[in-house]
Parts: sequence; structure tokens; C-alpha cells
Amino acid sequence: MRSTREFSLGSVLVGAMRPLFLIAGPCVIESSEHCSLVARELKAITSRCDIPLIFKASFDKANRTGVSSFRGPGMQTGLAILNSIRKEFQVPILTDIHGVDQVEPVAQVADCLQIPAFLCRQTDLLVAAGRSGCAVNVKKGQFLAPWDMENVVIKLETSGCQRVLLTERGTSFGYNNLVVDMRSFPIMRQLGWPVVYDVTHSLQLPGGQGTASGGQSQFIEHLARAGVAAGIDGLFMEVHDNPASALSDGPNSLPLHRLEALLRTLKRIHAIERE
Repeated sequence: MRSTREFSLGSVLVGAMRPLFLIAGPCVIESSEHCSLVARELKAITSRCDIPLIFKASFDKANRTGVSSFRGPGMQTGLAILNSIRKEFQVPILTDIHGVDQVEPVAQVADCLQIPAFLCRQTDLLVAAGRSGCAVNVKKGQFLAPWDMENVVIKLETSGCQRVLLTERGTSFGYNNLVVDMRSFPIMRQLGWPVVYDVTHSLQLPGGQGTASGGQSQFIEHLARAGVAAGIDGLFMEVHDNPASALSDGPNSLPLHRLEALLRTLKRIHAIERE
């Protein structure tokens, strides 16, 4: 088994035997004010829990279920907001890219480029991201087995990428449902890179509301505890101050008021798992 590599995302060290880290934020940038509100709360909570934070939010959600669904403010406005968050709260930034043309401008702001699950096999996008100098987080497609991520890793490594995260976000299980195979965590860790568990997207019900996706946020704490116990390096969660009013992925987002208690529990589980 290849040892899990250690590297930095801004001020956050990940991998090897480093502490559990958190990638968190709203699904989409709703406004500058809302992003700042969530970032401020996340920074305060993770500081109290002594858990490293990487802030995430998307400037464009290119794969929404409905044609009229809110997608975000766009790249130019979105990157300006993310850059402001990065500077004000001194946190690394992670955001999605959907095309090769977005790699260069996004890499000037973000510490980590995220490849959405539906695009994880797109060779040109992976190679361009790998050449950017940024860390790259790839979400395993809902249609891929965990061992298939080796091909993704090879594309990134041969392009010169030296900082890779691999993220589990569930596998399609019939219609409008996802399931997480906990075996995927140790399988993907054998590829030598830190593994992240996207617990909130794993509880999404894709297209479950017809023109929008549903979700089962009541199970977040249960699956998060299981994932940490299974040996992940980091946790990915979409959080919101009021999920009922969220402009994207509200049904599977974690309400901010539930976060601190969960992080304290997860930190204890992680410490035991690493003994």
C-alpha cells in the first residue's frame, strides 16, 4: 500500500497522520453577504473545535436538475467574493471548475480546484487542472467503482499534479438514490492520496423532487461518524444557516447550528481511529 502523502492547502496540512480537516460552505454563492455570514460562523466553530477549515462554495452550478434553477453569480463575480472570503477569514478556498477555460482564472484565486463527479473522467479538464499548480480535488463519479479512480490519479500525476484529494460522494443505487460503500475509503487510500467523504451529497436524492433534488439531512451525523471511523482524512459538508431557504441543495445541507456538536464527536472518533 502506498503511504498517504502530506501536502498543504494554504495554511492547512492534509494527509499522512494529520488531523481531520473540514471542507465546508454553502453549495452555491448566494450573495457576498451570505458567503461572509457562513464563513464567519464556520471559522468561529472550527476554531473552537481546533479543526482545520477549507471554505467551499460554487460560483456556478452547471448541473442543476431544472433549467430555471439558480446557478450562482458566475465566475467573475464569484471569484471576487471567494477572494474576499480568503483574505478576510484567512482560509483556503475550494471551488468547482467545469471547463478547461476556467482553470487559469480560478487557479489565481482558489487553493484547490474541484472536479465535479460528472466530469471526473474528462481527460482534458483533469490534465489542465493538474498543470495549474493548484491542488485538485476529484469527486468520484456516482457511476465509478473506487478502484476506477486509479485512472483519474494517473491522469493527474502524469500532468504534474503533486497535490490530489479523492472524494467519495455516493454511488447511484436505483433511481433518485445514492448509497455509500465504506470499502471505498481504504480502497482509494491505497492510491496514495488523502481521501475525503462528502457526506451531504451522499444524502442527496438526485432529481428526487422532479425539477430539483431532494435530500435526507437527518442522516448526516450517522454517516459522518461512520466515515470518520472508516479512516477518512477529511470531511466535506455543505452547510447553511437556513437550509429551507437555500438556493441549491438545501434538503441535504447541514444546518449550521448542528455543526459544532458533530465536529466535537468526529474529532474524538478520528483520534481513536488513528491510534
